[in-house]
Amino acid sequence: MPPSSEVPPALLLANLGTPAAATPAAVSAYLREFLSDPRVVQIPRWLWRPLLRWVILPRRSPKVAHKYASIWLDGGSPLAVHTAALARAVQERLPDREVGYAMRYGTPPLAAALASLRERGVRRVRVLPLYPQYSTTTTASMADAIAMHGSGMRVELLHDYHADPDWAAAIAASIRAFHAEHGRGQRLLLSYHGIPERLVRAGDPYAAQCEASTQAIAHALGVERDALLLTFQSRFGPERWLQPYTLQTLQELARQGVHTVDVVCPGFAADCLETLEEIALQNAEAFRAAGGETLRYIRCLNGSPMHADVLAKLARSDAGWS
Repeated sequence: MPPSSEVPPALLLANLGTPAAATPAAVSAYLREFLSDPRVVQIPRWLWRPLLRWVILPRRSPKVAHKYASIWLDGGSPLAVHTAALARAVQERLPDREVGYAMRYGTPPLAAALASLRERGVRRVRVLPLYPQYSTTTTASMADAIAMHGSGMRVELLHDYHADPDWAAAIAASIRAFHAEHGRGQRLLLSYHGIPERLVRAGDPYAAQCEASTQAIAHALGVERDALLLTFQSRFGPERWLQPYTLQTLQELARQGVHTVDVVCPGFAADCLETLEEIALQNAEAFRAAGGETLRYIRCLNGSPMHADVLAKLARSDAGWS
């Protein structure tokens, strides 16, 4: 092995994670890891663990596996396929460092990726979570994993990039490109993943950053903030989550006589179950059932050149890393 001074620094693009296959067993293994993170489910472990093992996983895994099967690609899960493509595109723009990707849950695991870099003599790593907005449920969990598995290296984490002008311009460009090809819907809705309201009351900056992202995208589009609807999706459990809810908003728009809605999900860097199945299939069907005609989903930036340009620039910058 060459001296560590000759080993270039590394960049890891880190996403949430995905099952390895669209099967109940694979989904159960993934959900077990994901829902066992106390950052994700903040219920006493003595109560949550048996509930998860004996009730939630047996009931949810077959249903979720069916949903994954409806969007699965030849190369695997859309999130995994697009994240890998994005890492390759960023590598082309950063020839002076090694670029890889990892998942907080599932494979390839962040812990193993860090261990591999350490074994090969890498001494400086930057981990770029593919979460534009910071939350204690996502980015902070990534920091937990780094604290546990990043010893022996200088590991820096990007806090967020929720108002980065280049990122907002890339989102705006994807919307313009969609409208140039398909025309404009009557309303443009920005749907972000939700979190429980109590977390925001406790100081989580996520809701404020989603609003700031929406303002930045509106500015990049050259429209007033009021031209965009901000909503939250993917609510889980009985407690109150951030509102307005995406599904209820779409149903209300349909009842108001809106026929066509365009939906983009700026909180997601790569398409996944929450965008391709929940929004483009489930919510589109609910919109039609409530009297609407067409929900047009505008895909995530995925492995596009402009997305790779944004992340490569963030990786070179010294702002926001700690």
